[in-house]
Amino acid sequence: MAIKRNGCEGCTEITCASTKEVMAQAPAQNVITAYDRVQKRGMSACLFGSGGTCCRNCNMGPCQIIDGIEDMVGICGATADTVAARNFARVVAAGSSAHTDHAREMVKGFIATAKGEGPHQIKDVAKLKSLAAVFGIATEDREVNEIALELGEKALAEFGKQSEEPLAMTKRATEKRQAIWKKLGIAPRGIDREVVEVMHRTHMGVDQDYENIMLQASRCALSDGWGSSMLSTELTDIIFGTPVPRRSIVDLGVLKPDQVNIAVHGHEPLLAEALCMAAQDPEMLALAKKQGAKGINLAGVCCTGNEILMRRGIPVAAGFVQQEICIATGALEAMVVDVQCIMESLAQVAKGFHTDIITTNYRAKMSGGVHIQFDEHQPLESAKQILSHAIKNFKKRGQFFIPEEKKLDVVVGFSHETINYMLGGRFRASYRPLNDNIINGRIRGVAAVVGCDNFRLADDTHELIVRHLLKNNILVLATGCAATSLGRSGLVNPEAARFCGDSLAEVCETVGMPPVLHMGSCVDNSRILIAATQMVREGGLGDDISDLPAIGTAPLWMSEKAVAIGHYFVASGAQVVFQDLPTSGAKRFNKYLLEGLMGPMGAHWNVESDPQKLAELMVAKIEAKRDALGINKKAERVLFDMAMRRDLTAGLPGAGCHGPAA
Repeated sequence: MAIKRNGCEGCTEITCASTKEVMAQAPAQNVITAYDRVQKRGMSACLFGSGGTCCRNCNMGPCQIIDGIEDMVGICGATADTVAARNFARVVAAGSSAHTDHAREMVKGFIATAKGEGPHQIKDVAKLKSLAAVFGIATEDREVNEIALELGEKALAEFGKQSEEPLAMTKRATEKRQAIWKKLGIAPRGIDREVVEVMHRTHMGVDQDYENIMLQASRCALSDGWGSSMLSTELTDIIFGTPVPRRSIVDLGVLKPDQVNIAVHGHEPLLAEALCMAAQDPEMLALAKKQGAKGINLAGVCCTGNEILMRRGIPVAAGFVQQEICIATGALEAMVVDVQCIMESLAQVAKGFHTDIITTNYRAKMSGGVHIQFDEHQPLESAKQILSHAIKNFKKRGQFFIPEEKKLDVVVGFSHETINYMLGGRFRASYRPLNDNIINGRIRGVAAVVGCDNFRLADDTHELIVRHLLKNNILVLATGCAATSLGRSGLVNPEAARFCGDSLAEVCETVGMPPVLHMGSCVDNSRILIAATQMVREGGLGDDISDLPAIGTAPLWMSEKAVAIGHYFVASGAQVVFQDLPTSGAKRFNKYLLEGLMGPMGAHWNVESDPQKLAELMVAKIEAKRDALGINKKAERVLFDMAMRRDLTAGLPGAGCHGPAA
């Protein structure tokens, strides 16, 4: 019996045309998705959980605490502020640990590559040497793999480091920011150590001062942003190549009716890269043809999709909220997953089709899935085993529906290096043109729109916010599922300059760049930290990230990783606005996040639930930074008289009686 949906033909929560098409077709009629579960839940979220005042950190509770009522504290006496701070810190630790485990796998893969194991090789030697310098590694007259091996070993040591010396890459931050971290005692040390200390300090009966708890939460977040995430991004670039601009497609319509369709979903690029290589292997292509398929079509989902989109131009079929819909087309032979953001419902949805959910990581198995362990030491062999299993499903394909591909190209691949080159050219690579255009007002500022999708709000929320920013001449940097969503909206290509204010449009048209720069997956937010720091070092916009006319948002955050990202931006001096935080039930602690952090950090969290008002808040914060820098003043037009012209040219070669002023 077909499911009766409230609006798959007009649901206000689904605006993506391809999603609506798939949901309305016969193959999807009996599929229950997250959209259906949201509608059926019929109850609001727990007020104690939403406000952050439910404590489960010991077995005397759980304790549900109401702020301001004397006898409504925890059994141990913990107040709403203490409980909310502990819960917030644990969210930061969980999000940081996800990036940390991801990064550790990348470092191990990097070391294997340096040793000559597997099919990969060092592709970006210049970046290898640049990162080696950060770690104090000599590079002159040394073999590339020798440098890489030493770098990999030193990078791996960052995870378990026990000394008080800060992580190596914190030296990339501005001098002022490093001084702030040192003064507050929050310069991150060993990456794993910071997560462990958060968990210890939030155990029952340990740290009971919310400001002190937040110092360790900040140190933990910084170990992610300036440690694990930055390591993962940099080493991935060195092995697989630093992204450069390329065109591709983001849409469910990238699935092919006559090819083996395999969706790659998750976060660790080692698996995805191996699958990309194996899919071009003659043996695999011959097996596909033997099964009656014309080829093998890989399509990305979620952040793995962003990784292979950035480096290889392989299309993205779906973001987080569309992962079930991708299977509901009936056209997938397999969805290959590793870790993070993978819904348990996928196995249930796949039961109605010939599709297999193939899990590949021992950390993340799923009841109803097929497990094929990915071996990082034999990545190509593992990838071929996975593909072989998927290819054999092609003959089992039944009724399917693939929406017509929406021809909304995306232009992606904007690493820090690409932006530098794009603005200044090969021999004068520089952020100077960007800074100058911000100072002269053509670009009012920079906004980072990052993070997840979320079923709680309409799927055009990112588009609504970004259109407002662009109209106000604000350049947008995007990562993760936010970037995928904006790609579906037609905003991640140079043609989108038509949606900008006149001056930003002029800059985009001159340079030939999109007004929304796709910078990668959620782990790649570290690129934004590097870019922001480079803007400061270029001069003219203050002496720290906290001075920049810039702000970040993850308006549809779902994952704990998003909170960790948000907090490492705040601790780095950048304003951040989310639509909600699980802290509203603790008045003093909530005020500390939204105001009090400005004192020690030079930045704070902001909360705004309405998307339009959120966008307006971002514009207002950027304009306030411009005012503080003194660059909102319009220069008075000056007409030069003859004496002024002579002064202007006095020092030029040939000036004098035969010079230009004569």
